[in-house]
Amino acid sequence: MPKQALWKTVTGLSGLEGHWLRAKHFTPAVLEQLAARIAESERDHTGELVLAIEAVSPLHEPDSHVRALEVFGRLRVWDTPLNTGVLLYLALDRHHIQIVADRGATVSNTDWERICVQLEHDFRQKRYAQGLEAAIDAIEQLLLTHTPAVPEGGVDTDDLPNSPVML
Repeated sequence: MPKQALWKTVTGLSGLEGHWLRAKHFTPAVLEQLAARIAESERDHTGELVLAIEAVSPLHEPDSHVRALEVFGRLRVWDTPLNTGVLLYLALDRHHIQIVADRGATVSNTDWERICVQLEHDFRQKRYAQGLEAAIDAIEQLLLTHTPAVPEGGVDTDDLPNSPVML
């Protein structure tokens, strides 16, 4: 952990920053807009996207990737009929972004990483809502080609919540 990040964690400033970022950039209107974007993105494929935003990471898990796996399980993102759940996890206090996908979403780690890097860039430019909308669009494009299509004449069920989960 870089010295500045360690100092922020020890003093509690990273937690304050996480709360401030969540309050400033993830207002109810923005969260509603993101939920609508997620619902729209899931119409043409069987993939299911869950957005989890954590203001302050728990002390019991210092590794953001391991924490994302924990959140993936706790939110039951794996619990879809075709195993096509995808978690987009944001740790605001740590400035970390992770994507965890179930085995039915056969996307390469390189493709997921590309989305995370772009989203990190957008966040550094203070484009939080716009960056997340672009990330949702990019995830949708991958799920269109890497998950089963909605059966013709069939209606895909929306098995996971579309509203962002605030942790």
